[in-house]
Amino acid sequence: MSATQVTPNTTAADRSFNPRSLPFFVIHVLAVAGVVWQGWSWSGLGLAVALYYVRMFGVTGGYHRYFSHKSFKTSRFMQFVFALLATSSAQKGVIWWASHHRHHHKHSDQLGDIHSAKLDGFWWSHVGWILSDKYEETDDAKVKDLTKFPELMWLEKYYLVPPTVLGVGLFLAGGWWALVWGMFVSTTLLWHGTFTINSLTHVWGSTRYATTDNSRNNLILALITMGEGWHNNHHYYQRSVRQGFYWWEIDLTYYVLRAMSAVGLVWDLHRVPREVRDAHMTSPQTASAAVPDSGKPAAPAIATASVVAR
Repeated sequence: MSATQVTPNTTAADRSFNPRSLPFFVIHVLAVAGVVWQGWSWSGLGLAVALYYVRMFGVTGGYHRYFSHKSFKTSRFMQFVFALLATSSAQKGVIWWASHHRHHHKHSDQLGDIHSAKLDGFWWSHVGWILSDKYEETDDAKVKDLTKFPELMWLEKYYLVPPTVLGVGLFLAGGWWALVWGMFVSTTLLWHGTFTINSLTHVWGSTRYATTDNSRNNLILALITMGEGWHNNHHYYQRSVRQGFYWWEIDLTYYVLRAMSAVGLVWDLHRVPREVRDAHMTSPQTASAAVPDSGKPAAPAIATASVVAR
């Protein structure tokens, strides 16, 4: 990968140490030190992985596909449940998360993008932008559909409540062993699993569609992130609830949402129209396997991106 190219969006001050980021480093230290102290445990790893994937669904199904892109509908009660599960991942409130993510899609890999590996380097896109104090504030104008809910505004202010309750619950249920593996180890893995979508999926993988950014599709990252690794698909048609466009593209988040839809917890799952899905491909192997429903021209990739802000 090429050396970091600093754009006007990132100054030396932006990249300097931010005292507010100290808890982020503390959790990493506690994860490593805790495992050394408690000793290796396969059951502990199982707990960490289980809570990783439960909360990863909160990130992918909640933060991302629901709050950021509104790719399906649900009740107000379930909306709050999604918000609680998402914030248990300790990635701030859903309003902050959605606001910054919508901004990213508007400027992806262009000047103004908050985490572009292409323009600002891998480290900045993976974690640097989060540690910086540059993006502490939330642009409420981008999330007016969310700020109208008092319960979401409350959770935005007290976003540390869900992960704190989870940590206390783990300690009460299983002592230090459960806290170390279920909270510190699991959360550290969850953070970096999530961050790979901002960093690795813009430098590693295949490109099916011509988009205005460097988004890629990657099976390994899709498995790690419950389907988010089909990132080129997503940047081509952002509102689709299913990011693995074809049956062989594993998308665990979509499967869970389908199951929830079957019992009435969510509905109106928005999928990419087939004629749009099978148009504008750059990969010959994939294009040869696709059979469009009709001869109608599909909307170009840039045009389909406009559905995000709905």
